[in-house]
Amino acid sequence: MAVKIRLKRVGKKKQPYYRVVVADVRSPRDGRFIEEIGTYNPHTQPSTFKVDVERVKYWLDTGAQPTETVRKLLHYNNVLETGETSTEDSASATSVAMEAPVAEKNAVEEEA
Repeated sequence: MAVKIRLKRVGKKKQPYYRVVVADVRSPRDGRFIEEIGTYNPHTQPSTFKVDVERVKYWLDTGAQPTETVRKLLHYNNVLETGETSTEDSASATSVAMEAPVAEKNAVEEEA
């Protein structure tokens, strides 16, 4: 069972408030979840992000993958270190991005 740490939208229309939940990948965004581990309110100045750090680390150790937005929030609030989340997708994207400029340089050298 693939598990993600993601945001569940609650609140009124045009006034979102999010809960940080651990959910199965197959469940809908606002649907069934395994555990609620925090909240995020983007309307306060500065934004309010509260999360149970112990539960986040437990779920990451279990194999849960945070979504991109949750990963950014966790990094910004110093819950995660840079090396703690090493996903295959981000690693492959980084390697492709690093290889692309080299390929362009070789093409330019061949034309000259």
